[in-house]
Amino acid sequence: MCGGVEFQYEGRDQKVYFPYPDAKLPVRTRDGSIELVGWGRRKEQPGQLPPSGWARLESVQAQKWDRWKPQPVKIIVDRFMEKDADRTSHWFDLRNGEFIQGLLATWNDERRLYVVTTEPPHELSGFKRWPRVMAA
Repeated sequence: MCGGVEFQYEGRDQKVYFPYPDAKLPVRTRDGSIELVGWGRRKEQPGQLPPSGWARLESVQAQKWDRWKPQPVKIIVDRFMEKDADRTSHWFDLRNGEFIQGLLATWNDERRLYVVTTEPPHELSGFKRWPRVMAA
């Protein structure tokens, strides 16, 4: 379900994992620049947004996220990490022009980013969920 990512930000390589309390992901803004946005909410963190870092596509389509005014965003990373059923980490590269779909949720002045997830590709059925990878 995308537990880690690698990307470049301001000329430096970044590696971020969801368990880090200050984890932020790079989002492309409307003007084309990149903004780092807090990746989800951990259970121990204060706030009203869901305690998770992911949003299932089915729940987004079923309007279960509507109360948090969801906005689709492009998460711009070079690669992401998933764990298989045995909890072994695997890294997957994104191709040029690909991005991970994100959901930006807000509640009052709280704003957090969630990775949209789907079923894994058939050939990778050993994984439970998969980030929704899209092409620009």
